Amino acid sequence: MSQVGAPRGRTCSRSPRSRTLRSVASLGSAVLALAVLAGCSSGDGGDEPPAAAQDNAPAARDKVADGGTVRWAVDALPTTLNAFQADADAATARIAGAVLPALHTLDERGRPQLNPDFLESAQVVETEPKQVVLYKLNQQAEWSNGREIGAPDFVAQWRALSGRDTAYWTARNAGYERIEKIERGKNDLEVRVTFAKPYADWRALFTPLYPKEVMGTPNTFNDGARTALKATAGPFLLKNVDRKAGSVTLTRNPRWWGQAAKLDSLVLTAVPRADRAAALAAGKLDLAEIDRSVAERIALAVRDARSGRSGAQAALAHGPGAGITPAAALRSWALAHGSDEEKAEEVRAAREQNRKAVAAYAAEQNGLARFVVRKSLEPAYTQLSLNGESGPLADERVRRAVARAIDRQELAETVLKPLGLPARPPGSHLALAGQPAYADSSDALGDQDTKEAAALLADAGWVPGGALKKPATAAGTKADAEKKTDAEKKADAEKKADPDKKTDRAAEEATGEKTADERKAEEKKAADEKARAKDPDAASDDGLYIVGDDKPGDRRTSPLIGAAGPENGTNILAPAPVAAFQGAALLRQAESLDTGSKPVAGAYAPRGTAAPAAPAAADAAAAKALGKDGKALSLRFVLPSGPGSESLRAVGDRIVRMLDAVGIRTEVTKVPDESFFKDHIASGDYDLALYSWPATAFPATDARPIYAKPEPASDGSLLVEQNYARVGTDRIDQLFDQAAATLDEEESRDLVRQADARIWAAAGSIPLYQRPQLVAVKPELLNAGAWGFAAPRYQDIGYKKPQSAQGAERNKR
Repeated sequence: MSQVGAPRGRTCSRSPRSRTLRSVASLGSAVLALAVLAGCSSGDGGDEPPAAAQDNAPAARDKVADGGTVRWAVDALPTTLNAFQADADAATARIAGAVLPALHTLDERGRPQLNPDFLESAQVVETEPKQVVLYKLNQQAEWSNGREIGAPDFVAQWRALSGRDTAYWTARNAGYERIEKIERGKNDLEVRVTFAKPYADWRALFTPLYPKEVMGTPNTFNDGARTALKATAGPFLLKNVDRKAGSVTLTRNPRWWGQAAKLDSLVLTAVPRADRAAALAAGKLDLAEIDRSVAERIALAVRDARSGRSGAQAALAHGPGAGITPAAALRSWALAHGSDEEKAEEVRAAREQNRKAVAAYAAEQNGLARFVVRKSLEPAYTQLSLNGESGPLADERVRRAVARAIDRQELAETVLKPLGLPARPPGSHLALAGQPAYADSSDALGDQDTKEAAALLADAGWVPGGALKKPATAAGTKADAEKKTDAEKKADAEKKADPDKKTDRAAEEATGEKTADERKAEEKKAADEKARAKDPDAASDDGLYIVGDDKPGDRRTSPLIGAAGPENGTNILAPAPVAAFQGAALLRQAESLDTGSKPVAGAYAPRGTAAPAAPAAADAAAAKALGKDGKALSLRFVLPSGPGSESLRAVGDRIVRMLDAVGIRTEVTKVPDESFFKDHIASGDYDLALYSWPATAFPATDARPIYAKPEPASDGSLLVEQNYARVGTDRIDQLFDQAAATLDEEESRDLVRQADARIWAAAGSIPLYQRPQLVAVKPELLNAGAWGFAAPRYQDIGYKKPQSAQGAERNKR
């Protein structure tokens, strides 16, 4: 638990893979069942399908016409074309996917698959004395300048990303630092990569692969690749970046050796999410990710068009004019033509403004009727983050109480059910249903149980009326300490010496042994009964909790500046290279599975701790409010305030009500989207927050910095990498390291599942629901839409071939 005066975070990095602002965090001990921590869970999801299928109008290439342009919305133009720089974003990844080699791509279940356009094979050919991976390149693969893709490109990328040369401004280096050497094989088409240390996630490397002309020197890496690429190799070429027009144009690559791109060009157009309905209606876009409100408008527009209702009629039915009754319209007309000129002018202005709004809505609905919405689930999950750096949430019992108070199923249904999407809470932080590493480990924490939540809070000292009680004096605290038995003092010393050590209460229960809490509870009960027998009118102290001296640290008063903020208000944070590149797909995540197994002992308060009843008091509100040491239990809940965050705020409102039901008060703070991540999440200026993490095909590599235990820096500050909950343990770090170093795939997955069970038990992050993926698209556009996990196959995107053309082709055969 962090104490008052603990050092605050600063800008620094524990390893080359991360240059984000970090802060202090620590985790107390947790009571966890060994079976769960060993990886046993309610089911291995490796054989089950994804929660939702792709919805991208799949079609064979002979059904797709040649030619045409697709205007595809992006949040903003990329600030860099180098996917390995800190400010790379989804637009950078989209361009890289279309114009650069990807040695492995993701399939619809989020599994890495060899890309035959660039590789004939890639496999581990030696494990002793060192791991060696042999890549056999497609003999036709070449850069746009005519040079063969080969070992020099692999060497240049390794040297740039290994972290050994600090002149390269790299954001991510995971995996490359493990490489010992890269050599040419038997011929120019073979590349041998030897690892100094075993690396399970070797398929994550060299995707995207940049040419040596980009990676060869710090200058070309740092500056040259920000605005241009000297050579590319993909179905499309980078034609130009027009910052004035807000677009990036990609054209068909005539030197491409694979199946030719169906489209003549792809134009990535910068359109903020809030403006996409208008841009779609105006015919400026053909393909765009949208939020729920726009999806609902498109559904209404299509329904109205099919029923013969015009846009103007639609505006009166469900648009700006829907709330105007005949009586209100008559009254407005009377005022607009009345004798009170000042009032009449005001009403006429309002009527004109309303008329324009109705006309604009009607025109937009007519335009939106030309689109359909394709939907699936993104490979990203929205989570409730609990900041364990200081304050009440530094106590793991309070974090668990928050988690046990929340009905994750209800929250998932709130977001996904109205969209017709599966609504199961995610069962893992590290994989999704359908992925080989998936297993539902949420039983390490337990399902919603308000009684258990109240009991956990009581055990932590947060009791009704506690805000009215004065904290114990130093003398009293000292006296209490002196009363401890030798065994208790020894247990306290062991806990301080090893905060990660867990007490296996489940094992004690299984053998019939009683815990210390149980023995004390029974002794106290016997004494109370004896006392009551002597004096039936004596007052009982049942429900009275003695407040301890473990004061939480003060909340941060001035935020520290953190890493780059959420991607244009979408609140999806991309931690690692693979997550940043593997398509906008890997910036999406999370899947769900309700566990039917019983929650384990670790998610409960010690046996004998009763959920407290509110004491009778003159001031009922104050008496019912939970408190400790004279302080009320109140958590600062930070939410983004932007127009694209309505869903998050709705979920936040429900969480507030759920926490209120167990006596946890919240102070909701709504902040601008642009400062939400940088000034609050990354800097630690929050207690509770909602944001999303991406799924990945390589959790041992990509998820480690998200859950790494904070460590002290040389200057006294502490580093958190991307662990913005500031909660972690040495054992979780060890499991990640073991998983990354194990070449047995099933053993590596099992280690990942064990790590996930411990992450659940630590209760720093509570996955709530998988994010919906909603894409507005013209109905005639094929092989495009909601891809889910899979990376888009850019060369297959195109418009439906006219029926007459398809008939002519059949006649030719």
